[in-house]
Amino acid sequence: QVQLVESGGGLVQPGGSLRLSCAASGMIFGTYDMGWYRQAPGKQRELVARIFSDFVTTYAISVKGRFTISRDNVKNTVFLQMNSLKPEDTAVYYCNANRVTIGEYWGQGTQVTVSS
Repeated sequence: QVQLVESGGGLVQPGGSLRLSCAASGMIFGTYDMGWYRQAPGKQRELVARIFSDFVTTYAISVKGRFTISRDNVKNTVFLQMNSLKPEDTAVYYCNANRVTIGEYWGQGTQVTVSS
């Protein structure tokens, strides 16, 4: 079955950096569009960044220029490099895999806390 396992979350000071990873298994990774979403307490889950199967990327306005999404189709992994982190980036970050003809899958989430 499809599994998405996130890692790399943690506590970081404002202005710091973190790199999230999402390792996928049980799927033909290169055929899926991959995304990172986040959900802060009391808020709806929102799209942070997406990288399509053709490597085109899109970003939420709030993270553009600070976050970079990338994928390694050999290692079946998608990454989210987060720089210049702000307290408002604090959330649980979820990995998402989507293929229109099949459906979508979610990871279990990893906590990112930005605080001094």
